[in-house]
Amino acid sequence: MPTVIYIDPLGERHEEEVGVGFTLMEGAFNQQIPGMVAECGGAAACGTCHSFISGEWLSRLPAVGDLEESMLCMVENRRGNSRLACQIHMTEALDGIELRIADNG
Repeated sequence: MPTVIYIDPLGERHEEEVGVGFTLMEGAFNQQIPGMVAECGGAAACGTCHSFISGEWLSRLPAVGDLEESMLCMVENRRGNSRLACQIHMTEALDGIELRIADNG
């Protein structure tokens, strides 16, 4: 099973297996990774799964869709590598992806 490296808002590293097809938000939420609030349950309606994707992984991700873009416009501390973890589905090609969870509290 592919793994995701989550860095929580306090800088602690969590390496977790996430099944193909699950979102990165679901993987973090199911493992109770600190900072992954996920209030809307993955509907891209709240921004509480805002995360910063490590640079080398950005080009491997699908483009930001209109719904995600509209929500990212409202999150605090948006950066060029900001994404909503609920909009990124795990694939074998993403094995080892690293993301830092924003302070979503």
